[in-house]
Amino acid sequence: MQVAANKAVSIDYTLTNDAGEVIDSSAGGAPLVYLHGAGNIIPGLEQALEGKQEGDEIKVSVEPENAYGEFSPELVAVLGRNMFEGVDELEVGMQFHASGPDGGMQIVTITALEGDEVTVDGNHPLAGQRLNFDVKVVDVREASADELSHGHIHGEGGVEH
Repeated sequence: MQVAANKAVSIDYTLTNDAGEVIDSSAGGAPLVYLHGAGNIIPGLEQALEGKQEGDEIKVSVEPENAYGEFSPELVAVLGRNMFEGVDELEVGMQFHASGPDGGMQIVTITALEGDEVTVDGNHPLAGQRLNFDVKVVDVREASADELSHGHIHGEGGVEH
């Protein structure tokens, strides 16, 4: 069976940056299972997997525009520490929900602390980076009606949300 829209696809993968550093990997764990065509993985990887089948192995580099987008300086802001009421200890790397430029909710990460100034970044941590994948297709199956209606794959025990 080929990888196509509305198929449940299982992949083993290793993700590296251009310096060859491993960013993420399924090695030593279960394969990643996703619903093809539902936007569950980045577009560039999904496009590269289209038409592949069980046992196929690919190496693909995905440019930022087909991954997590370009880095947007507009998503970086310096806020006063008083904006974080109720949080006793602020640390670099902490994440918070905030209102985005479009009015929706987004996650921001503290990237710097200087006195009463807190720098937050709403970009995805991998924004602006080329992502290099080494992927093996482990399995391709028909997605269940429940999975299709929910837009994602369910675990062995059923719905996991």
